[in-house]
Amino acid sequence: MERNGTWTRRDFVRAGSCAGAVVLLGSSRARGLGRWVAAPRGSAPPVVDRLAVRVVVDNAQDALQRSARVGNVEVERVGMIMEPDLGRQVVSQFGLGYHLESRRGDETRNFLLDFGPTAQSELENLDLFKIDTAAVDALIMSHGHFDHFGGLMPLLERDRAKMRRDLPLYVGGEDAFCYRWFERPNGERKSAGVVSRSALDGAHVRLVMADQAAVIAGQAFTTGAIPRNSFEQVLPSTKVEVGVRGGAGCDASHFTPEERAGKIVFDRFPGEHATCFNVKDRGLVILSSCSHCGIINTIRQAQAVSGQTKVHAVMGGFHLSVAPQDYVAQTVQALKDIDPDYVIPMHCSGATFTWMVRDALPGKLIMSYTGTRFAFGG
Repeated sequence: MERNGTWTRRDFVRAGSCAGAVVLLGSSRARGLGRWVAAPRGSAPPVVDRLAVRVVVDNAQDALQRSARVGNVEVERVGMIMEPDLGRQVVSQFGLGYHLESRRGDETRNFLLDFGPTAQSELENLDLFKIDTAAVDALIMSHGHFDHFGGLMPLLERDRAKMRRDLPLYVGGEDAFCYRWFERPNGERKSAGVVSRSALDGAHVRLVMADQAAVIAGQAFTTGAIPRNSFEQVLPSTKVEVGVRGGAGCDASHFTPEERAGKIVFDRFPGEHATCFNVKDRGLVILSSCSHCGIINTIRQAQAVSGQTKVHAVMGGFHLSVAPQDYVAQTVQALKDIDPDYVIPMHCSGATFTWMVRDALPGKLIMSYTGTRFAFGG
């Protein structure tokens, strides 16, 4: 199963499907690999007293929306930015990035999860929302799409010197580093970018491969690889190039012989993972940045690895913009069966999904925009 201290895609998907008990993982050095991997520790995941989620980058901003309390959730809107010359405004672009602040007792932790598509959106909004990157305890990248990692290296180039010395970046699998391609109907391919491992090394970032569930900075946890156990399918997106070239790319040994032979193949996102918190007296808050492997699969994995069945909120991109209406309806029905307290769609979730949730789960939908800050717990 294990090869040189790492798991193949087939291995960790199979392992994730068996994760029915409470699992807690930390980090340990992978011998000879020059990186860190999640390793079992054997206790329950942490419970936090409070969690605040700031949407640093999303597709759109509505400056006229007002702050309000929605049930148990404090929803803070940015509103209109009234700078003296009106020249500084929220930057919205197709992509996603968050700042997460959790508190447990007298300990506070800060995380950046995904980084928007460009330096402009990530850096300008971090500054506008007065987010102190020096206080960040960990970076997390959900998957290897440019609209989620585009601002990462510009952030490190600008702010790495003031950030913590032992700064970790959590990724869900080797495919985070693959070259990705958009393929047009005529077969023409356009680059969808690549995350450079050597550039991260140069920035002295400690790379943590969380193929399995892992606790992050003592308060958050990642689902690890997400088993595909529901009706959900990976909908058409990018293609992935297996292998290393030009000093970048992904290790082909993590892929099947068929994928290695195909070289550029359908992207199944084996390493996509979600970031979660178990909020005291509320339940799970699950942040799924794109849900290529399915939001229902994602929720079930979060429940399985945490041992917590109650879902307080599920939020993020659900990748249903491209889905047919009957598929979206099936997803909404499955969400209704899970019965989360709140559903907060963003980014690639799609208008059809949003309208259906509004009608099928009355009182549970909360709209989100760039800059919105959600606070959960006491």
